[in-house]
Amino acid sequence: MSVGFWTSLLSGMILAGLPLLFASLGETISEQSGVLNIGLEGMMLVGAYAGFVAALYSHSPWVGIIAGIAGGMIMSAIMAVFCVRLGLDQIVVGIAILLVGEGLTSLLHGAQFGTSYPRLEGMMHIKIPLLSEIPVVGSSIFSQPLIFWIGIGMVLLVRWVLRSTNWGLNIRAAGEKPAALDAAGVDVTWTRTAAVLCTGALAGIGGAYMAIVGSGIFVPFMTNGLGFIAIVITMLARGRAWWALGGSFLFGICLQIGTSLQVAGINIPNDVIFMLPFLVVMVVLVIFARQAYLPASLCIPYKRGLK
Repeated sequence: MSVGFWTSLLSGMILAGLPLLFASLGETISEQSGVLNIGLEGMMLVGAYAGFVAALYSHSPWVGIIAGIAGGMIMSAIMAVFCVRLGLDQIVVGIAILLVGEGLTSLLHGAQFGTSYPRLEGMMHIKIPLLSEIPVVGSSIFSQPLIFWIGIGMVLLVRWVLRSTNWGLNIRAAGEKPAALDAAGVDVTWTRTAAVLCTGALAGIGGAYMAIVGSGIFVPFMTNGLGFIAIVITMLARGRAWWALGGSFLFGICLQIGTSLQVAGINIPNDVIFMLPFLVVMVVLVIFARQAYLPASLCIPYKRGLK
């Protein structure tokens, strides 16, 4: 394979994998607290649309990222109210949030832009001295926007919070033994609510990244199943942030491989390209499904006095 192939593959891996990384880190926090966030993709779409519009009119990608966080958190607040506080079924509410996110963003985009698709300039790349000069790897990995390094930093932060802080211990206890957490004097409802809001914020960043940095435009339904792939990555990562990082970029390669092969002059059918990530999901689940970890109280509403 040519140098162009490997450069394209690594660059595309980051473009496709970083939204998955943010979403899977958020889902990790949510699942560890006992809330399965099926509506993750809806949160990503709202974050993508809110981020795109804010960046378009403010001419600042960072304003767009902040708006994406806000959009994701608004959708996750709905999840927190209905599932955490009212105790409704997490699967049903999650599907509703997904459908609302898809329909709302498509409707708003059509009403605002019609059939046109305005384009953003994206974010400035930061080149790390010396490292960015390394062939293939340098221009692909060490010449990225700041948001990429924020994503890597979030891996370290989430790992530290879940493993080394009282709040992380409370989150894991809320997913494993919420009654014991309640007996210790910690509000289970607030702990799960905060975890779900963090999930929405990270999903919003992932969606905003897709629209602002990844493509520079917003297209309805642009996530195309990424939210569900992020859920699979989270389950297989078993609460480990580093595994979420590896899984996200693995699927990023699967999403990018078709484009890279075309750069190398190898044409494969588009149907195969679109099918590949989901085929990999099925293969990975068949091989590693028994090693997937789910908290004992996942999807189980908690009410004080009930175990």
